[in-house]
Amino acid sequence: MFWSKRGKGSRRGDTGRSAMLPIPLTGGVLSGRVQDAEGRPLAGAEVSVLDRTSTRIVHADTDPFGYFTAALVPGQYRVRAEAGGYRGNGGTIEVEWGKHAEMGALTLDADQSLTPPPPAVYSIDPDHSSVRFIARHIGMSRVYGRFNRFRGQIRLAEPFEDSSVDVVIESASVDTNVDARDTHLRSPDFLDVERFPELRFSSTRFRRGAGNRWIVDGDLTLHGLTSDVQLDVMFLGMAEWNGQRAGAVATAELHREHFTLNWQQTISRGVPVVGSTIEITLDVQAVRQ
Repeated sequence: MFWSKRGKGSRRGDTGRSAMLPIPLTGGVLSGRVQDAEGRPLAGAEVSVLDRTSTRIVHADTDPFGYFTAALVPGQYRVRAEAGGYRGNGGTIEVEWGKHAEMGALTLDADQSLTPPPPAVYSIDPDHSSVRFIARHIGMSRVYGRFNRFRGQIRLAEPFEDSSVDVVIESASVDTNVDARDTHLRSPDFLDVERFPELRFSSTRFRRGAGNRWIVDGDLTLHGLTSDVQLDVMFLGMAEWNGQRAGAVATAELHREHFTLNWQQTISRGVPVVGSTIEITLDVQAVRQ
């Protein structure tokens, strides 16, 4: 947490001794908190600070407790907070030299237009969807890849908790834009596509989260083994275009060892060539059937 509550008797514009971000010699410190209508903190909310010319000079996310902080030169600023599934909110505040300006709580109301789609079967449109992954290389850079061939269906039910999703990915369609690396990934060292031509995800539980967030628990079968995986889903809304479409982005983290993808080399000081954690992102458009 970057900022902590001040003690009783403190006022807006005090010296900000409780702010963990030091007050700069050339300006002051701005802090605040983003919460929902029930007073619960909104972690990861996007906060923008704009100057008098409406130029955004600060762009930050709130911490796990909903707080944000920024060091600014003296002046008047407009602050706006936004989060998926909520309506944005903001206000103006004056930052003075050598002082701590507390914005207080910015409350975001739920966006009722982002309620779950109507119960139906939705087929994933592969031409407007993607399955991407990120892996660490020698503890430094990130390697980005994708699977080019996949299919799936989302069955939304009433009640919502009875919904389900199934996705099938062709393992040989792995693509990192480097032929030698893709050949290695298809080999028995990794995906072993000759023995295991498909990756499968089948949900076991749907839950509503805050705002437009869904939590989907399920089983992923990869490399001949099945392990539980949790998807953090952000629902993006509905649109009409060649049918009624629902959009969502789902993220998860996989550990290679859970699926015996244990190939590894190390360099000096024992740094692994390939990191053990893989970040997965599914960017999905699904068409109502």
